[in-house]
Amino acid sequence: MKQCPKCQKTYPDDNLNFCLEDGSVLQAMASSTPPPTVAMNVPVTQQPIQSPQHFQQADSPQGSWQQPQQQAYSMQPPKKSSKAWIWVVLILGVIVLACGGGLAGLFYIGYQEQQKELANTNRAATPVPGKSSTPSPNSPTGRTNVDTLDLSQWVRSTSLYGTTKYEGGELIVSSIGSNSYYVITGAEDLKSTNADVTITVRNVDSKAARIGYGLIFHSDPDNPLKQDYAFIIDSMKQRYRIAHHVPGDEKDVVKWTKSSTINSGSGENKLEARDRPNSGSIDLYINGQLVDSIKNEFGYPGGVVGIYAGDAIPVAFKNFEIRTD
Repeated sequence: MKQCPKCQKTYPDDNLNFCLEDGSVLQAMASSTPPPTVAMNVPVTQQPIQSPQHFQQADSPQGSWQQPQQQAYSMQPPKKSSKAWIWVVLILGVIVLACGGGLAGLFYIGYQEQQKELANTNRAATPVPGKSSTPSPNSPTGRTNVDTLDLSQWVRSTSLYGTTKYEGGELIVSSIGSNSYYVITGAEDLKSTNADVTITVRNVDSKAARIGYGLIFHSDPDNPLKQDYAFIIDSMKQRYRIAHHVPGDEKDVVKWTKSSTINSGSGENKLEARDRPNSGSIDLYINGQLVDSIKNEFGYPGGVVGIYAGDAIPVAFKNFEIRTD
């Protein structure tokens, strides 16, 4: 369709070039039909999604809000699940079974590792207690010379494994850890071989014990906790046990045994070991009553005396005596 620019008359014949009214050159009119849609392959740029900012309250007197530092994260393919934990569980299971199973096995591992280092500590810090000799005409074994040890000289100034203090005529000793024991042995002249050894012990706070506390005898004076005996009680459960040491281990000679001779709670208990070299045995007494007798198979020849405190329980020691011929 065309239109005259002068008179605005329209002509449907597109082949007509001049206006029939005034002779003006006709002009083509714009078409009202929209052009066809053309599909174009235009690449789309994807914008990263911005994560919201997080805020935390600063621990400051003003109580102001501060924006945490930004952190960059890189996306990586997911790692394959490691099965190393399975081997860890299996190894721990074997260790527990080898030690007797359950918590008891783990418990023994704990304080045996502790006591390996205690041996070195005691060797370097062996006390040299004072003693005084007095005759004892009423000795049941005929041993008349009594050495009373001065326990105030057994106080250690520092130790990684135990604490010691002297109060009210008692040496109070405690191991550092609840799953460990602390041993202090005497000098070479404090021999328990061919002697009667007595000591009075007291559970100061009446606490329950798993390891116990008591008397060391027949101990190697140069290498504590490598060859000796321990006569140990637990007053709360009125029981005793007898153990001996080898390098890195404590072994029961007599397992925990109930005895009514033991005064319960924080009551005092007198422990005594009477060496019988002629018969090769050792008689063990609690508060003057014979509770057990063992063969001297593990004692050190010419061994010395000492004290034993476990479970991180404060234990008071006094009246430490050695009776000889």
